[in-house]
Amino acid sequence: MMKAICVFNQKGGVGKTTTVVNLSAALGLKKKKVLVVDLDPQGNSSSGFGIDKNTLEHNVYDLFINDTLPISELIYKTESKNVDIIPSNTALSGVEVELINIADRESILKKALRDCKDYDYIIMDCPPSLGILSINALTASDSVLIPIQSEYYALEGVSQLVETINLVKKSLNKKLEVEGVLISMFDGRNNLSLEVVEEVKKYFKNKVFKTIIPRNVRLAEAPSYGESIFDYDEKSKGAIAYEKLAKEIIKNNK
Repeated sequence: MMKAICVFNQKGGVGKTTTVVNLSAALGLKKKKVLVVDLDPQGNSSSGFGIDKNTLEHNVYDLFINDTLPISELIYKTESKNVDIIPSNTALSGVEVELINIADRESILKKALRDCKDYDYIIMDCPPSLGILSINALTASDSVLIPIQSEYYALEGVSQLVETINLVKKSLNKKLEVEGVLISMFDGRNNLSLEVVEEVKKYFKNKVFKTIIPRNVRLAEAPSYGESIFDYDEKSKGAIAYEKLAKEIIKNNK
């Protein structure tokens, strides 16, 4: 059974793309077939997998604008085992305006992904905004993974985030659930980090993943080499944490 998960928080800098790349790579290493859909015009997930965004013949922009092109033409292999990607680049930034008069524009991605039945997981990287691209991802997903960084303003904007998820659930996607809340950039030596974890658990209760992603230099370095943490440094704390997260998600979805 295929599971579609979007990684979403309208705040930037919360470890969203890091999670998309490394969770996907970890699931791939666990013999799961994964399709990453990069919906962020910055294309950081694409370059995180070593894809040169500027030389692509097709990318996710075509999925929204060119409905004659089969989705198979948009899928590229990555160096990570069992992981494919529909990449993105800055062409996507104009798509909001181009879709303004399109009927049913919230469901374009959902319809396109119907032809991707061969995958165990589809993992979507949303832009850090509540625009039409994020709404498409929420409409096409079974669940939302919410990364929250363990920093001072961690819960700022979270009620708006939950409101958006509930709104999409009510009007566009009744089966949408919260997959889990992932605490990222955690520093155990820092009292504030520990307080944030408690606050997040109070707010989201049993929806918080047991796995916590530490603040880790190797995790921060890997994208500049176009590699997942498993190719860059599989023994690092970051790699161990994302492997644990993949196990937790597989277990929760049995």
